[in-house]
Amino acid sequence: MAISSAVCNSFKQEILVGTHNFTASSGDTFKIALFTSSASLGAGTTAYSTSNEISNTSGSAYSAGGATLTSVTPALSGSTAVCDFADVSYTSASFTANGALIYNDDQGDKAVAVIAFGGDKTVSSGTFTIQFPTADASNAIIRIA
Repeated sequence: MAISSAVCNSFKQEILVGTHNFTASSGDTFKIALFTSSASLGAGTTAYSTSNEISNTSGSAYSAGGATLTSVTPALSGSTAVCDFADVSYTSASFTANGALIYNDDQGDKAVAVIAFGGDKTVSSGTFTIQFPTADASNAIIRIA
């Protein structure tokens, strides 16, 4: 099993039929869930599932389903449409995560993108932060060129 970074194939089709709305103030609710190295996530992932999702071993820093993302209304960077989210932090956390899934909580938990961390990332009674890249044509987490 492996986690591979990808914009999900189902998402690519769904944006063309208007399934997802990333508008910051009035759009859908997007979440990010964390997974162990036993998860199998990649371009073929179609929806959020609790299978191999991490569990928080201390306190309440992580809950099943993950954190709600704060969306930034999509914009153009040159001729590329980009989408960005505010960084997410889990404080007083103790867990190990190998990757994450961004999904649309308002549209049947439809998968958007998979993020592979490049190996297990562990936090022990500390802060675990997912830092999103700069929202530009070369780096944004979601880009349509």
